[in-house]
Amino acid sequence: MFGVSLIDAAVVGSMFAVGLAILLAMWRLVRGPTVPDRILALDTLNVTAIAELMLLGIHLRTAVYFEAALIIAMLGFVTTVVLSKYVIRRDIVE
Repeated sequence: MFGVSLIDAAVVGSMFAVGLAILLAMWRLVRGPTVPDRILALDTLNVTAIAELMLLGIHLRTAVYFEAALIIAMLGFVTTVVLSKYVIRRDIVE
């Protein structure tokens, strides 16, 4: 009747919620009192960016954003492991 389905409205609403989560994670990244807090905020940003891309792909009904989300997931995992290893040992290469 109105031209907008319930699924589309839920996806758009979820995009706004994930956008708010991105802003809060960015705030923690900038204001984090310790380095582990900043690493955790960076990992949270990776996860929320993946969620935002997935929701955008669902909203636009295209698969291109799913592939971009997969690339961000792989890079985010490697980044988190490397940063955590650096914080623990102060050395990246063994």
